[in-house]
Amino acid sequence: MRLQAWTTTGNRAWWHSRGEDAMERTSQDDPARGAVVLITGGARGMGELYARRAVAAGARSVALWDIDEERATALAADLGRSGVDVRAYAVDVSQPESIRDGVARVRDDVGAPDILINNAGIVRGAPFWEHDPVRDIEATMRVNTLAAMWLTREVLPHMIADRSRPKRILNIASAAGTLANPRMSVYAASKWAMIGWSESVRLELAAAGHRHIAVTTFCPSYVSTGMFAGARGPLLTPIMTPVQATAAAWRGMRRGTPMVLRPWTVKLAMALRGVLPTRAWDAIAGRVFRVYSSMDAFTGRAGD
Repeated sequence: MRLQAWTTTGNRAWWHSRGEDAMERTSQDDPARGAVVLITGGARGMGELYARRAVAAGARSVALWDIDEERATALAADLGRSGVDVRAYAVDVSQPESIRDGVARVRDDVGAPDILINNAGIVRGAPFWEHDPVRDIEATMRVNTLAAMWLTREVLPHMIADRSRPKRILNIASAAGTLANPRMSVYAASKWAMIGWSESVRLELAAAGHRHIAVTTFCPSYVSTGMFAGARGPLLTPIMTPVQATAAAWRGMRRGTPMVLRPWTVKLAMALRGVLPTRAWDAIAGRVFRVYSSMDAFTGRAGD
């Protein structure tokens, strides 16, 4: 089964055809209402859908970060017609100095973020020994893991100090961060690190009494954004649409749910891996659930 790219045009068409009725109705205590929302990788795919949800929820401002400035600017103009202040920023999240500069610009323009969505990510699917040390290994760790750490470190002190409203951090991890999988060694490593870091920060904030800040870690299986073009969903694991995935993540973020795993088979696989001997799990994952062959036909999004 080949994944189809989820384009900006597709997102806009879905949004205008379904409207806000397709989402949970926004409540008065929604943390997104009146908030400054910062989204990395915000110009396309799931990032765009998070932005549309923020606008529909009544955010005061939405900052779209993306390395594709032209696409981010076009989306900001489209969403800005709603009356919400939506701004595009060209930021390379693989570079800490670009992140620091971007945070400073957002603060000057619209204020400090109340909601941070660490959505930017890349994937390289190949046997580990075929990965280029810089272009594949270092780039994946920088974008998928270090960027979220660097950015959260920049915005968290103000979130801690400002108790006037709820704060939220949504970290987009992956089911790949819960189970080993061939041809995903570096990507899986980046998401395992994301999960461990995200959960640890959540516990640290709670222990320090900063309960107005909720950290949610989202772990989806394959999503049809085009990023995983060519991959096949394991047994009983449907490939989710971006709408389904962002709806689950957004709902969890609003509620402050610590971890959101979708679909249900992600939890099942974690449980089986935890109780079965390694060789037994390898046999089941490889021959029954076909987890280990899910990336065999991976091609990825053209140009990535």
